[in-house]
Amino acid sequence: MITYRHVDSPVGPLLLASADDGLRLIEFEAPWHPAKRDARWREGDDAVLRETRRQLDAYFAGKRRDFDLPLAPHGTPFQMQVWRTLAEIPWGETWSYAQMARRIGQPTATRAVGAANGRNPLPIVLPCHRVIGSDGSLTGFGGGLPTKRFLLTLEGALRADDLFAAAH
Repeated sequence: MITYRHVDSPVGPLLLASADDGLRLIEFEAPWHPAKRDARWREGDDAVLRETRRQLDAYFAGKRRDFDLPLAPHGTPFQMQVWRTLAEIPWGETWSYAQMARRIGQPTATRAVGAANGRNPLPIVLPCHRVIGSDGSLTGFGGGLPTKRFLLTLEGALRADDLFAAAH
């Protein structure tokens, strides 16, 4: 059984989903890779979803930098390795895809790292928004580049004048 609920956030509506093993999904309003829903999905609430909501609210209020939730993403072994590594990127910092590839011991796997980031089922909590292009550019993000800018600004990784320069 997968329990889900919709919540409002400063970056738009989010879909949260959990199962007995923990938090499975945080999905933006218009996801690039929407989760497949089947008969196991039911709308509702549970302790994991309530705690996720509480921690997300604290994060958006600038009162939380790290998440302490039971995470249960499902993916290939490579994706799982990339997603675990995302959790190592400190608040307020960014890493490039190339840095991520080196970090997992596969320096030529930059594109594969990008693809795994794009399939991250737990954005924000597993901070794929902290991964940028080697030239410092904000590259694709499942929640959209405005959301990526918002999150990086919230965390202090981008300054307001960086945003102004990027817009012109």
